[in-house]
Amino acid sequence: MGVFSRISDIVNSNINAILDRAQDPEKIIRLIIQEMEDTLVEVRSSTVKTIAEKRELERRIAGLAGEIDEWQGKAELALSKDREDLAKGALQIKARLKADLALLEKQLVQIEEGLAKQSDDVVKLQQKLADAKAREASMAMRHTTASARLKIRSTLYDERVTDAFSRFEQVERALDELEGKVDVYDIGVKKTVAEELAELEATTQVENELNALKEKLAKKAEGSN
Repeated sequence: MGVFSRISDIVNSNINAILDRAQDPEKIIRLIIQEMEDTLVEVRSSTVKTIAEKRELERRIAGLAGEIDEWQGKAELALSKDREDLAKGALQIKARLKADLALLEKQLVQIEEGLAKQSDDVVKLQQKLADAKAREASMAMRHTTASARLKIRSTLYDERVTDAFSRFEQVERALDELEGKVDVYDIGVKKTVAEELAELEATTQVENELNALKEKLAKKAEGSN
């Protein structure tokens, strides 16, 4: 299983669990980042082990190459001493060592290919992790803003708020009716002596000012003639 398919399986299972519990997206974002960080640690640890295996294998290959050269020298020595039987035996050992060497070299190629893939996974995972962290703040802000708007909207359209405004209107109508009843009592009520005298005084004062104004205008007209 690849690194990213593993992350996908783990994260998706946890996301589904979180959504089932109706938890907020910020927790999902933090979960994804945490899973990526944990996986990055594991991949790096695995890479370290692979590098150690590669170095061990390289030492074994170098050792086998030395043994092969050594048995080649022994075969030559035996043949120079007219010991063809020993030379043949040395070459047989050399052949077995060469077979072992070929197997180890094949393993080394596989390890190097695996190490290259692991290194590539580490680079990609680091890039995705950096991108996720950069987007975390923005997504968290979007969630906070959307939650606040949802709360306001739900409050505006809450039946309790509608009922409260309906009650306000009922109270206003009741106050209008009460004020109307007060106004009714004033209709057709006979004025008191004091009220009539006050009106008479006000009327007399207006008439006096009007007469004075007429005289003033009349004198002005005579002077102009």
